[in-house]
Formats: sequence, structure tokens, C-alpha cells
Amino acid sequence: MGRWVTRAERARNFTATRENCRKSMDEAGVTYSACMPIAPYLTFEDLRRAAQKDPGIIPFTSVDYTRAYDVASELSAHVAAGARGLKLHAAIQNVPLTSRETFAAVEAFAPHGLPVLFHCGYSSYYLEGERHKENPSFSEIHYCRDLVKAFPRVSFIAGHAGIYQVGEVISMLRGFPNVSVDISFQSPEKIRDLLNSFGPGRVMYGSDWPWGGRKTPVKTVKIACRGDRALERKILYENAAGLLKMEA
Repeated sequence: MGRWVTRAERARNFTATRENCRKSMDEAGVTYSACMPIAPYLTFEDLRRAAQKDPGIIPFTSVDYTRAYDVASELSAHVAAGARGLKLHAAIQNVPLTSRETFAAVEAFAPHGLPVLFHCGYSSYYLEGERHKENPSFSEIHYCRDLVKAFPRVSFIAGHAGIYQVGEVISMLRGFPNVSVDISFQSPEKIRDLLNSFGPGRVMYGSDWPWGGRKTPVKTVKIACRGDRALERKILYENAAGLLKMEA
């Protein structure tokens, strides 16, 4: 079963065009979409070019662990060019969140006052024969905890709230005031658990498009909020706008 799920997920990569992104946003009533690179596979420059054609696309930047370069200078250049955050994906990039390289990148990014979003939760992306390209265990929650603990003045977003490890995210990360979570792939019940644990100011909408749709998480947020329109606004855009330094 896992093999077929991986094949299906990889097939969805080919749907991730700018045109399909806009179509999905319009169908879900989404105005802005924060888009995540994973260097070297998808880079900030790829997203910057897309954003030039569609201002609804908000690019993040990434760290390319496969080459030697001045990371701090490049991150600064990307922020100047419109990057609104830094994305880390330890499993796919095959570098733990607690590595010397990652700590150096986060330290270099910290002065910009923008969030660092990391993939959170065990997940695999490659088939047999390619597993050496990834390390799913690098996205285990204890790595996330050690990263956010080391940088108390940096705002972090725990991607997917840990997916199936949402309970560990709650127990290990809720005590850090610099950590927010996104609710992609979470049920209304789990969203309520996250709200009770992190508070309404640290929970935000996410879709993980194209692997997840945009309409379903909008619905799950509304179900979780039980008619509280002010809470809906916080989760759907106000919390994210604050972290990204955008007008809500």
C-alpha cells in the first residue's frame, strides 16, 4: 500500500504548475498562497518567476545543502527579492534539523524577522532503490523540538502539525511560544486540540497543495471553529499575515 501511495504522491508533482495553482486558489477562495521551495529540486528563483506572473504567489526561500556557497548572502538577497520565509525539509533534503549547516542557516536568516517553516512528521517520498535520497526519521518531532529550543527568538511553523504525529507535536512543541502550526491534513477534532494547546494565535490554515487540496482544509477549519467567525479569520489568514509581515 505504501508503494502505491508514494507513486500517487509523486504523480501529483506534475500537476504543480502556476496555472493549476491559480485555478485551485480561485476554486477555494484563496487570495494568497505561500509556496515552499525545497532546494535543489525547486528553488526560490523558480517561485520568484512564478510570483512575477501571479502576485498571489508568496515565495519562501530554501537552503541548498548540495553546494558550497555564501548562505547568509543568498538568503538576504532572496528576502530583498520578496522571500517571506525559509522552508526546511529535513527528510527530502537528507539533512537533520539539528545539523551544523541548518543551525548556521537559521542563525543567518534570523535577523530578517521572518518565519522558518519546517516539514514536521515522519513521511517517505521515494520508492525502493531510491531510499538513499531521503531520511524520513530526520522529520521526527524531537529534531523539531531541539531546533526551536535553540532559537527562541525565531518564529517557527511546524508543517502539517506533525501529520500523524500531531500528539507528539502538542506534547513537545506547545510550550515554545515561538512555534505555530499549520493544519494541513488535520481533522476538525485535531484542529480543536491544536487550538486548545497552542492558542488561537498560533494555528493557521495550510493545504500542502498539490498533495492536498485547498477546499477541504477551509471546510475543516470552519467545522473546527463552530461558527466563530473571528477565530476563522485568525486561522485562515490573520495569523499567517502577521508572521509574514503582510496586511491581513
